[in-house]
Amino acid sequence: MAGVAPKAVKRENRAPKAVKRENRAPEAVMRENRAPKAVKRASRVKDGVEGARPSAGASVFSAACTLCPRLAAHLSEVRAEFPGYHARPVAPFGSPQPHLLIVGLAPGMHGANRTGRPFTGDYAGLLLYETLHRYGFANQPEGADPHDGLALIDCRITNAVKCLPPQNKPTPAEVKTCNIYLAQELAALPEKAAVLALGRIAHEAVLRAAGAKPADHVFAHRARHTLPGGRLLFDSYHCSRYNTQTRRLTAEMFREVFEEMRRALG
Repeated sequence: MAGVAPKAVKRENRAPKAVKRENRAPEAVMRENRAPKAVKRASRVKDGVEGARPSAGASVFSAACTLCPRLAAHLSEVRAEFPGYHARPVAPFGSPQPHLLIVGLAPGMHGANRTGRPFTGDYAGLLLYETLHRYGFANQPEGADPHDGLALIDCRITNAVKCLPPQNKPTPAEVKTCNIYLAQELAALPEKAAVLALGRIAHEAVLRAAGAKPADHVFAHRARHTLPGGRLLFDSYHCSRYNTQTRRLTAEMFREVFEEMRRALG
């Protein structure tokens, strides 16, 4: 019939399969545009960790983490400038299930970022490791090199942000993204454990990871808080070069915090 297009014409008007495939986003592109699972989990986390406790075998650290594009790009630049530096996410250091978890801010440029171990090779580590040894949390008072034989006793050190930030200043978004690791670290602690936050940013990161309200737990040097689940949070000014040289934090002030934690832990 005149009104019916012949099959050949219909085939010509139909886009060939190759064209359809070109107009369809390839699987690789679709995968790139999809948020990775870790990011999806992070977006679901609100004031705490997604689950009460990580599943068996869950990792509390990823050496290959690149969830923060600015930090990943910065580390790439640092590796190019200092080929001998660790310049990657810095793993927590110490006992796997400690009764004391110490939370710092982030790796220092020529300290943990260079050596690959928290508070190792920089000024802040001098006071920290000497104090840990004094109160029985370390086998020696020095920790300047990752191969120096230092071992922590019932203690673990981590950071709110695992990567070196430019100018030592992580953005709030970077602290929040890295909180998925800190939340897992907190959830894996024994029930009677204590946490020491070095500085306000570390304090706020611990509160987020524990699901605690900041308004109920204001940061102050020597402050003590009870987190959801009963774990204790102690606050201290950060043992940085600036704080110790300006005497905002003295060795005696730092020891007072450790004395209180020792009494609390028994």
